[in-house]
Amino acid sequence: MTHSHLKELLTSFSDLSILVVGDFFLDRYLVVDPGLAETSLETGLEARQVVQVRNLPGAAGTVTGNLNALGVGQIRALGVIGDDGQGYDLKAGLRASGVDTRDLMEVSSRATPTYTKPVLTTTGKEMERLDIKNRSPLPRRVEDRVLATLERLLGEVHGVIILDQVQERNCGVITDRVREGIARLAPAYPDVVILADSRSHIGLFRNVTVKVNREEAIEAVSMDSLAEAVNCLDAAIRSFLDRTGRPVYVTLGPEGILCADGEATDLVPGIPVPGPIDIVGAGDSVSAGIVSALCAGASCADAARVGVLVSSITIQQIGTTGTASPEQVLQRFEESKQDF
Repeated sequence: MTHSHLKELLTSFSDLSILVVGDFFLDRYLVVDPGLAETSLETGLEARQVVQVRNLPGAAGTVTGNLNALGVGQIRALGVIGDDGQGYDLKAGLRASGVDTRDLMEVSSRATPTYTKPVLTTTGKEMERLDIKNRSPLPRRVEDRVLATLERLLGEVHGVIILDQVQERNCGVITDRVREGIARLAPAYPDVVILADSRSHIGLFRNVTVKVNREEAIEAVSMDSLAEAVNCLDAAIRSFLDRTGRPVYVTLGPEGILCADGEATDLVPGIPVPGPIDIVGAGDSVSAGIVSALCAGASCADAARVGVLVSSITIQQIGTTGTASPEQVLQRFEESKQDF
């Protein structure tokens, strides 16, 4: 990859339309000042005092935030949230980052998934997180709406990123029925880049590009042990290629990204960066970089290079979910090109 080619790819991002479908969470940060702590008269327990509240889009919202930072022209959101205050705050945050939320469905029987994260003013560290998630399956009528909307939007976008965040099977947006619907629809849109990322169910996707980390890849093909990880990983990649018929991206942390398209497997090395680092959201930034680059015409390996560049920037942003601008990506390329 040359500087001019990278710049050309990044410049063309503004012409792209990318859809993010899946689990949109609200990340609610409660900044707690321990010096103001009070004792509850009713319970005798410590009453922690919140001095600031920060609401940010999380999960699939992290992906849209990275797409926005990269300069993608149109970003659309397809998901399911509750008709509640958390949903209001989530939609406000998405709109503030340039996301079209018309297809983010409000369903009164669902809660807006929310990660509440108390953070100490003294150390900046998070305390125990409080999670709001849906514990019942997504209703069939809502699945139907998701699939009908996806089919309509596939003809209007260059790329789709599927973010399957919820570990409880069928309780998030990407249920078994929705996943099968995606597998059915994908072959009808061969020019649309469709990439899936899933915490727990990546091995169930078909007919789409997948992005996994090393451990997820091995677990998805039911390996019993991480022993001989290289051989296991090779087998996992072959299994994914057979199942999906599309490229596979495996993130390897500081080692970089393996990309395989059925004809060749390339290792794009990681870019060493000085600490401290924060890897929260790094995978989402990789997905945003890879899909944007593929939609702009990049090769499988060059898309992986963009993913490595983007994530090397986002992990240096401490205490927040990082993003990377085109200018930062170009600068990092120049800094690292002798080793990249």
